[in-house]
Amino acid sequence: MKAEEYTERQQEIDGWKVHIVTYRIGDRYYCTIDNVDPGARFARAEGDTREDVERTALEKARKHLAQTRRFPTG
Repeated sequence: MKAEEYTERQQEIDGWKVHIVTYRIGDRYYCTIDNVDPGARFARAEGDTREDVERTALEKARKHLAQTRRFPTG
């Protein structure tokens, strides 16, 4: 099978730049979210519609990012 309806974009969530990839294989949609630098994937979802998987993955991403500690630089 081949990925179809492939999209990728960058977005900011709570001050973090993230990279969102969504695609369809067969009748299932998949979404992955990683932080732009260094590119570690930390949220995934799969489901029947593009909207559902993106919403679920974004909810997971927000939850994980809210738990991430930030240290002041400089």
